[in-house]
Amino acid sequence: MQYHGVLTKMKTEIGTPIQYYLVFESDFIHINQLLNKKISIKFIGYQCLACGENKKIYRQGYCYDDFYKQPQVGDWIMRPELSTAHLDVEDRDLAYEKKVQLQPHIVYLANSSNVKVGVTRKTQVPTRWIDQGAHEAIEIVEVPNRYLAGITEVALKDHVADKTNWRKMLKNEIEDADLIAYRDRLKAFIPEEAQEYFIATNKETEIDFPVLKYPSKLKSLNLEKTPVFSGILKGVKGQYLIFEDDTVFNVRNSEGYVVGLTIG
Repeated sequence: MQYHGVLTKMKTEIGTPIQYYLVFESDFIHINQLLNKKISIKFIGYQCLACGENKKIYRQGYCYDDFYKQPQVGDWIMRPELSTAHLDVEDRDLAYEKKVQLQPHIVYLANSSNVKVGVTRKTQVPTRWIDQGAHEAIEIVEVPNRYLAGITEVALKDHVADKTNWRKMLKNEIEDADLIAYRDRLKAFIPEEAQEYFIATNKETEIDFPVLKYPSKLKSLNLEKTPVFSGILKGVKGQYLIFEDDTVFNVRNSEGYVVGLTIG
């Protein structure tokens, strides 16, 4: 079977294991059903997720011009502590920023390769954890806006990591951690403005990924350098496709790329 479309991050559904879907404009692929099958990927061109033009993707699916003007890729996305909508202060588009920033946000602990702290909108739990390849996670704080989540994350970074080792995550070099104990220990470092939002009685969420074989030596697929690739799919974890020859492909990092896919 053949498919053609613009890559965006894979959609997911909770299950044992997680169910993955690659969604194109007029079709979708249930990735779990492709395990142990040959997939061929051909790089065709670009389609910016904002302007739709065939312009080289700069970052996060956007061309250079749109990356620096679209509100959905403002600095506050990666650095929530820079959020200003709660002050009625615009960055790029105040209406959009209010819509996203002024809603419940979660500060969480996730264990992908190590225990890390992160921030996401409440509506993105547990999607955010799945995208990071976390096999376990827990909420620490639920606050009413992104700014409070951001300053909480900044405070906790001094006491716990804020990044994932993607290589260890993909090799499944992981250890279970007592996230409840982590949560309780970190409570003392939550800023005063967010202390009342601490979550004291929740449980860990465990996540199971559809992987038949983990890679031992990682080879990262870059479609600009290798425009045609074929391999046997052995698993999906985070936003990565894992192939039998230890090649891994980060779908999310290739958003905005137009590809042709052949199955079998």
